[in-house]
Amino acid sequence: MKVALAHDYLREYGGAERVLEALHEIFPEAPLYTAYVNLSSMGENGKRFKSWDIRTSWFQKFPFANKLLSPFRLFAPMMFESFDFSAYDLVITSAATYSAKAAITKPEALHLSYIHTPPRFLYGYTTSFNYKKNPVTRILGELANHFLRIYDFEVSQRPDILVANSKNIQERIKKFYRRDSVVIYPPVDIKAFSRPPLRGPAVVRQSESRKLKADSYFLVLSRLVRGKGVDIVVEACGKLGLPLKVAGTGPELDNLKNLAVTCNLKPDAFLGWVSDEERIKLLQNAKALILASEDEDFGITGVEAQAAGTPVIAPRSGGFLETVVDQATGLLYGGPGMVTVESLIGVLREFREDNFKAENLRKNAERFSKERFKKEILELIEKNLKKDA
Repeated sequence: MKVALAHDYLREYGGAERVLEALHEIFPEAPLYTAYVNLSSMGENGKRFKSWDIRTSWFQKFPFANKLLSPFRLFAPMMFESFDFSAYDLVITSAATYSAKAAITKPEALHLSYIHTPPRFLYGYTTSFNYKKNPVTRILGELANHFLRIYDFEVSQRPDILVANSKNIQERIKKFYRRDSVVIYPPVDIKAFSRPPLRGPAVVRQSESRKLKADSYFLVLSRLVRGKGVDIVVEACGKLGLPLKVAGTGPELDNLKNLAVTCNLKPDAFLGWVSDEERIKLLQNAKALILASEDEDFGITGVEAQAAGTPVIAPRSGGFLETVVDQATGLLYGGPGMVTVESLIGVLREFREDNFKAENLRKNAERFSKERFKKEILELIEKNLKKDA
């Protein structure tokens, strides 16, 4: 059986790329088709993909492609339509912003599309870039989005099976694409997060409750972009005088640093990019991971925190409703339209680290293991290949 993978683009590293890596582990010989690749912009994470057989679209050679990636999403479906998938029996597309699901396969092939979310910018969800701030881009954007929504609906009918990364996304698929879908949660490497840190003082959390540390901190682990709510966390922790570490990079970094100064946070609160090893250590040693993105699609970082034995403080909305058990593996606060500095301050005052059992946190995280992801993907493929036989 000849297999091909397709993914929107490779320019940053997040939950969607972790899903892609797991798919590649299942099918290591499968080539990857993608609209655009810039591994250098992914930092150290770009090295993960250097040995892959990556095949890019015509857009890769377009002048200033890296700067035009966002406006050229108007042509994203055409990029994937330009690929020839006629030689493949199974095509798995990984789709969100750039419509990899638009891939055209031969009639007898099985096309499975893993939907991280219908494009957020098309359906009113918060995105990293606010095109509505500028009157010109707002008018042009709304006009383009009208036609893109029509096109997005049409290409969403092409895959034989749509796989949603959560019940939250399953509801969006039903609403916007009018199709049923199968929920298969993203993969988390539970074992990597549950073992002791590879360097630095190990924090062993095998007892009934979490071990408290005088020098521990609250943690943000996120791309620093609009919509992630990091500004809310910085301001809330600053007002309460709580220790905070912010790991991640992005266009909002300078704005957040300026905000931190006004909130009297320490200047060393911002750690920048961190390796997987440092990521694990930070999660294991934190009092709690704080999240403030109001309409998160799934929220893989919150599951990683629980795998590390660390509770999660997150909004009562989106994918967090499926990954965080309120009062047992973390605390939920706010809700749609109510994720504010004040609501976060309220839950931070309520938070007690020793109320959470590491055993419960890890047990909940195991529902989202990488082994479970691979098993469910393979079972779904096998079931549908037999049906077509």
